[in-house]
This record gives sequence, structure tokens and C-alpha cells, in this order.
Amino acid sequence: MTLPETPPTPAGTDRTFQVDLRGLVDLLSHHLYSSPRVYLRELLQNAVDALTARHTLEPDAPAGSFGIRLYADGAQVRVEDDGVGLTEADVHTFLATIGRSSKRAEQIAEQRADFIGQFGIGLLSCFLVADEIHVLSRSVRTPDAPAVEWRGRGDGSYTVRVLPATARPRPGTTVTLTPRSDAGEWTRPGQVHSLARHFGSLLRHPVTFDDGTGAACVNPEPAPWARTYPTPGARSRALAAYGKEAFGFEPLDTIELDLPAVGLKGIACVLPETVPAGRRHGHRVHVKGMLLSEQAEEILPEWAFFVRCVVDAESLRPTASRESLYEDDTLAAVRDALAERLRAWIARAAASDPGLLHRFLQAHHLAVKSLAVHDDEILRMLLPWLPFETTDGHTTLDEFARTHRTVLVTSSVEEFRQVAAIASAAGLGVVNGGYTYDRELVHRLPEIRPEASVADLDPATLTAHLDPVDRETELAAAAYLAQARDALAVFDCDVALRTFQPASAPALLVDSREARHERTRSQLAREQEGGLWGDILGALRQEAPRAQLILNQLNPLVRTAVAIDEPELARTSAEALYGQAALLSRRPLRPAESSLINRSFLDLLAHALRKDS
Repeated sequence: MTLPETPPTPAGTDRTFQVDLRGLVDLLSHHLYSSPRVYLRELLQNAVDALTARHTLEPDAPAGSFGIRLYADGAQVRVEDDGVGLTEADVHTFLATIGRSSKRAEQIAEQRADFIGQFGIGLLSCFLVADEIHVLSRSVRTPDAPAVEWRGRGDGSYTVRVLPATARPRPGTTVTLTPRSDAGEWTRPGQVHSLARHFGSLLRHPVTFDDGTGAACVNPEPAPWARTYPTPGARSRALAAYGKEAFGFEPLDTIELDLPAVGLKGIACVLPETVPAGRRHGHRVHVKGMLLSEQAEEILPEWAFFVRCVVDAESLRPTASRESLYEDDTLAAVRDALAERLRAWIARAAASDPGLLHRFLQAHHLAVKSLAVHDDEILRMLLPWLPFETTDGHTTLDEFARTHRTVLVTSSVEEFRQVAAIASAAGLGVVNGGYTYDRELVHRLPEIRPEASVADLDPATLTAHLDPVDRETELAAAAYLAQARDALAVFDCDVALRTFQPASAPALLVDSREARHERTRSQLAREQEGGLWGDILGALRQEAPRAQLILNQLNPLVRTAVAIDEPELARTSAEALYGQAALLSRRPLRPAESSLINRSFLDLLAHALRKDS
């Protein structure tokens, strides 16, 4: 059978999207939200917004006269509010049109900021736990308004009935869910009560829960920062106790946060222990009392990973899922303002509580260093007190600069480990500049202490403090040094004989990461000579500085080694000394160096066994 041809569409004809309601409901209800538990948050939010709208219409109503009531008995979950309610037209317009919200109605458009939800899709989250949503509502806007019943189903269909006013004697809305068998985890009475407290503990409207045995208030007290206390100490203890309850740790201190311009209040709890660099903790963000997110990283700058916050704000915009914040100018301004509050707390601790400052810096010096790099005020205030790894141990720059007028700083951790023992014995003051921010901060020390001098450590500075051996000793060791240089030429390494402390150190390998990279680049240029890549590397090539193995004449092993007259054994001993010095530097070994260490060990072992036999 031949199918009839579809007539062509005239040019410019408008078409309407064909929407699969079942698929759209599934998409929104199962993929917009992170967990089925958010269904109760969405129902609470709708109830709060309905109460807010009613307060707009009846501004003289006594505070607390309208509320929210939750019921759960295992068979049903019901959320009832005394809010503005819906007319039959409202039901068709707002409940039956995905994406349309009653908060967008023209009569209250100017008050949109008063509402938590803005997107009109929250009711769909109920399909995470139920196949049907039953709504019974009566509008407060129309005297003697009838009740309206709406039943929405997960396949996208719905029915509407107008009922007598007696079906709901008071204005407001009741949403009833009959949970599916697989949703018991989220709809049991105890779980519903727990979720209500979790999401609604800071709501400004009274919320009660009833499991059939009696009603209990979900939010009996206002937020702890909104209460009055007999003394500042009592307030501080109450805020710390709330922080411990929220996050599970005893705060080192609590910082009150108050930004009247956006209606934000809350606390920042200072973590008592060190936080790994770059790890950011989520913060608890409430919007108009409703818990929005427990993992809102965006509320604070990245350097503020030493605190966790609980805040309640009026003017922050939630995203469509209401599980994070919309990134806009308001959020950016809030982030900057909260950063200023944290800076101010650090300044107060530095000025008036040295004990607290010391405990804070012990745990969070990395966070403060990252802040000091970009904040001159914090730099001037705290740089002398920040701990650094030095040749005198872990100490503050203030103490270190008192002992060493010239402060030398390495460019890497491995460079510091190479030279630390020898530099300390030589009386040099060296700071490990290989950690994040450290080298940059040490170089800014003269801004705080003009009498201090800071310079990068280079091999010439160190070797200048090593004593030369006398000419007779050097001549006696010349043959061994020649053999050693030949054995280590593959590593672009020179060999020298000096005396230095400690005498227990047989050798010092003076080499830098930059020098190794330059030698590697030069080698690649030689291998690629003549090609385009070789020309590029050749243009970048500089005179590659050689590594230097400095043997310590004060060490008994070295004195024995330089007297070896057997060429092969001399080469093997030089390779072993190089390998031991490379291991002591704690830098990553190249494959050739690992092979050399293994080979030299086995050769020395074989020589010792032959000698004994």
C-alpha cells in the first residue's frame, strides 16, 4: 500500500512544538533534582510562598496567625497551608502549565523577590515519590470562593473539579500524596518529620508536624543569631553550639555575618584542624529561611576554605532546581562582602587575641598565605607571624629575620632539601620557597622589615661558603676526580673536592630543576638538529649550567675513595656517591639515575665479595 504524500508546508508557516508530557514530567522530576527527598522542600516552599502572597494581600494580619501543617501516617503525606489559595482559573493556568508560576502573576510581579521559588516546576518533584498529586485549594481573593480540586498524574494528564466551599472551609491549599511502594524511605512519618526539620528549621512561619499521635512544632525557635542572650559570652557559646550541631566539629571560633543590604545573617565556623590545600567545603545556605543547599561553595572565595558557613539571605536567587545559587552580580557582591568580614576577623584576632591567632595560624597558615599574596593589609599584619620551613626548623619569618640579616630562599622543595644541612652548618639562613606562595611571600619581607635582605639561593652562593682543600690534597685526588668526572659526564655533572660540615655528609649534589630542564632541552635540540623542531629548540637554547657533585674531604669514606687507584673501582665509587647524593635530594630520579644506583651497588657488592674470597 502506498502512503499518501504529506502536503508541503507553506513558507513562513508557524508550527507548535509537540511535547511528550510523560517524558517531560520524567525529565524534570527525575533529573532536575539530586534526591527524592527534595519533594518535601518543594511543598514547604510553595506553602511559604502562598503565605507570603497572603501577607501581601492582608498586611495587617497578626504575625504567626497563618502557618503550615504537615501530616504523615505511612499511607499518605499531606501539606496544608493558610496561604493565598487558588481559583479555578489559577489552577488551569499555573498547575497545568509546566514552567508557569503563580509568583509571576502581574499583580505581584513587583514583589517577586519576596518569594523563594520563581520557576513554577517545583510541584513536579512530587512525582519522585508518588504517581498522583492531589491539590485542594480555596482562594482568599474571592469572597465565598468555591474549593477547587486538581489531580495531576505522572503521565501528564490532569482533572479539575469545582467543589462546594465546605470542602475546604478556610482559604489555603492542601497537597496530598499517596506514596508509591518504592518511596517508603522518604515518606515514612519519622523521615517526613526529619526532612521538615532539615529544610524548614529556620522558616519564619510556624510549621507543625503530626503523625497521628499529636502535633509538634518543627521550628519552635528563630535562628540562633536572631535570638537575644543575657551576655556576649552566652551568645558566643550558643552560636558555637549551633555550629557544632550543623557541622559536627567544635569551631575554633565563630564569626557573625550580617549584610543588611541583602538581608543576610549567619555565622562562619572556623575549622579547628588543617584543611588540605584546595579542598573547598560546602556551606549551608538558606533563602528566606528555607534550606537551599548544604554544598554551596560559591558563597565564599576560594581562599576561605578554613571556615564553614550557615547563612540565611533574602536577596540571593536560587537556580531552577533550588539546590544552588544563581551566579549574578548580587552573589558576587555578597561573596566580596563576606570575604571582608573574614579579613576583619583575622585583623581583630591579630590585634587583640594572640592566643587565638596562634592557634588559627597553626592550622590554617596556607589559607592565610594565599590571602596575603593578594591582600597588602593582611600581608603587613600577618607575614611576620606566618610559619615557614627554614634551616632553623619551622619558625616565623620574624624570628628567622632576627637571626639572619640576609634571608636566602630556594625555588623548590628539592633544592632546599639538597642544601639544608650544609647551609645550616655554614651559618646560612635558607627558607624553603618551594611550597605554594612561600617564595613570593618571603621576597616581600623587606616591605615589613626594611632592614632584612632577601635573595634567591644559587649554587654559587652555597659553594662560596664551602672551604677549599689544600693544594697537596687536591693534587693527590686529581686522578680520582678525573675518573669521577668521566663516569658522571653522562649526567652533565662536574666533580669537586671541598671541606664542609657536617662531616657525616659524604657529598652534596648541587643542581636545580631549571638547569636540568635546560640540559634536557639542549639534548633534544642536538638529537633533532636540522629539523623544524630542532631549530625551535635551538633558538631557545641557553648555556646549560652543569650539575656539581661536591665531595666532602672531611668525610672518612670520601678520603678512602679519593685514594683508590683502580680505575673501575674509582668509577663505581663515584657513581655510588652521586646516587647517594641524588637520593638525599629527594627529587624524582631519572631512569638512568635509578639504573646507575642499582648498578653501582651491585658492582661494589661484587668487589667486596671478591676481596673477601
